[in-house]
Amino acid sequence: MKKYAFITGASRGIGRACCLELAEQGYSILLNYKSNDKAALNTKNEIEKFGVSCDLLKMDVADKVEIQTRLGDWLENNPNVVIEVLVNNAGIRKDNLMIWLSDEEWESVLNTSLNSFFYITRMLIKPMIANRYGRIINVVSLSGIKGMPGQTNYSASKGGIIAATKALAQEIGRRNVTVNAVAPGFIKTDMTEDIDEDSFKKMIPANRFGKPEEVAAVVGFLASPKASYVTGEVININGGLYT
Repeated sequence: MKKYAFITGASRGIGRACCLELAEQGYSILLNYKSNDKAALNTKNEIEKFGVSCDLLKMDVADKVEIQTRLGDWLENNPNVVIEVLVNNAGIRKDNLMIWLSDEEWESVLNTSLNSFFYITRMLIKPMIANRYGRIINVVSLSGIKGMPGQTNYSASKGGIIAATKALAQEIGRRNVTVNAVAPGFIKTDMTEDIDEDSFKKMIPANRFGKPEEVAAVVGFLASPKASYVTGEVININGGLYT
């Protein structure tokens, strides 16, 4: 059976870095993205330099019908593949104070992060349980632990995944399937390009924003056999900002 890692929201940023980290470990990659074909193809080319395969899965993870159809079709068309590693990375920000937060701003953020975690993970844990091996890593956020003003929706989505991570870890730990989360702080990606690093880094003991590769390195450890006794954990990657 060919071993794959599936990463959502993976054409850029933390997702892209996770793809490269796991490809270096020898996993073929199932790369999910929503719309940026150019970035996805660029990441695919970088992945294949490690001598592994990369399949692109273009779908909106906020849409459960797309998940069930497109991921379901891929699984059906690849019967000789096993997805051993799942990285639930997809997420969006639509910041606003709650008094002005619209239904769309609430629902789209929760659908992209929290609901996609549920629908995708539920599809993929059955074969992991049957094979008695699997690694599920959820990319959450400092916002989901600490809470951030103007991010009630984003904090709720990431906080929900944190709670679900701990619960699911207890459900399937006996089957050698681990479930963990990484909680990045300020990382240099598209999601933080509107934030003034010079102003905010003063609050961070490390005095800088993090790099996507630093998050991916922790994801890579959690995905490896070396992390077999680590489950139900949330690992902060924030330069000491909040521990």
